[in-house]
Order: sequence, then C-alpha cells, then structure tokens
Amino acid sequence: MATILDGKKTADRKLAVLREKIEDSALSPHLATVIAGTDPASLMYVRMKHKACEQVGITSVGITLPENAPTRTVVDTVLELNRDADIDGILVQLPLPAQVDSRRVIAAVHPGKDVDGFHPENLGLLFSGRPKFTPCTPTGIMALLAEYTIPVAGSRAVVVGRSIDVGRPMSALLTNADATVTVCHSKTRNLEEEIRRADILVSAIGKAHFITPAMVRPGAVVVDVGINHLDGKLVGDVDFEAVKKIASAITPVPGGVGPMTIATLMENTCRAAKERTCDRAL
Repeated sequence: MATILDGKKTADRKLAVLREKIEDSALSPHLATVIAGTDPASLMYVRMKHKACEQVGITSVGITLPENAPTRTVVDTVLELNRDADIDGILVQLPLPAQVDSRRVIAAVHPGKDVDGFHPENLGLLFSGRPKFTPCTPTGIMALLAEYTIPVAGSRAVVVGRSIDVGRPMSALLTNADATVTVCHSKTRNLEEEIRRADILVSAIGKAHFITPAMVRPGAVVVDVGINHLDGKLVGDVDFEAVKKIASAITPVPGGVGPMTIATLMENTCRAAKERTCDRAL
C-alpha cells in the first residue's frame, strides 16, 4: 500500500515555520490579489489565499473587477499595484474572463512582484536553470517530494499535461533536479506506454480518473494535480483507490497538491518582500 503524501500536513508545517520567520524579522509582506468576475471556484481559491495570509502574518488586499472588465482595465489595475510601494506580491487569479487577454495581464505584472511565477522573465529564468520566482503548484510538488525524501535525481519522470502554469514548469523543475523527463499530452503516441515508464508520475491533465492502475508502474510515485468533479465529489486525475494499491507513494485529492500551492505562494510573497526591502536599502 502506498505512502500518502500528505500535502495539508506538510503545508501546515511550512506555514508555521514561515509565520515564525516573519515574526522574527522586520518584514511586513503585503500581497494583492486581482480577480475579475464572480466565478465561485475562483472566489473560493482567493479566499483560501487570503486566509493563509492571515495565518502567517502577511497583509493582503483583494481587488475584484466586474465580469465584463476589458483587458485595459485589468492591465491598468496591475500597473497601479506595480507602482504601489506597499505591495510586495501580485497574484492575478486565473482563469480571467474570455474577453481579457491573459497574456497581456500576466506580462504587465512586475517580475519582482510576480509571486505566481508566470511572468515571461521568471519563466525564462526557470527554463535557463536560474529560477527566481517559480510557479507555485510545481514548486509545491518539489517541496512535497523533498519532504518525503523521494529521490528525484536520476529518476525517470513523466508529466502528463503541458500547460504553462503546471506541466511545462514542472518539467523544468524536475530537469533542473536531474530527473530524466518526458512530457506527455493529447498528441503523444503510445500514451499509456510512456506513462508506465515513470518512476515519478505527475498528472495535470484535468480528466477525472484518467490515470488507471494499468498505466502505473508498480512502485511508482504518483502526484495528482487534477481538480475534477465526478458524481458530486472532488476527485483528481488519478483513480486514487485503485492506484494506491500499486504505487509506492501517492497524493490524495483533496489534501495533496492544493495546500502546497498555497504554502508556496506565501513563501514567494515573503521572499518578494525580503528582496524588495534589500533593494530599497541599497
């Protein structure tokens, strides 16, 4: 039976450590969130992030724009936060409404305040092997693997999904940690065969119970990034109950990757505050 990679327990510990660091420092980190519209899931995620801020002693402010806000309005909001000396980190909650050009909005965030790690400059640093702010979900996964002393160097890792927010940066972080990485997607030939080669399998495809036991090599480590609704329940990409019988370690949904994402966001915000404080002191 697989070891359960408890993201909630690990995240709670990391947040407790971060709170002590903030209390012992002269820092007063300040995070701003920007959301457009009233999508229930997005609103819930933003509330969770503000709650985590309260937990560790980070000041937070939330800006809610109307559902019909044009790209220019969202960009102007971000630019105003860039100019605000009190704001250390900016998080734009995705997805934005269809009429908003998300790429323009993300590119408008100052790289030094880009605690989500999505700005092209920060992604470029990640892929060049010199990461600064890295996307929170992949970074949280790496921290969870480290917490459970799962060896990455020399391992064969397979990432299912090539999104810019999870799949691609996940592959870069694993590569930087000396894993041999394959990225699979909808056009991959012999998909099941590729997945079965994984020592470490990360699924971020967004299809409920897509990963079955037949796709998983016995003893593999399985990380489930998926958030899906099935028969009124929240489930991942992995058929958890079946796959946990053959994997060596596995993340649950919920309680696996999600809490690590939020903990990483808090750490990035604290780091941004520290670096901006140092810059101002020069």
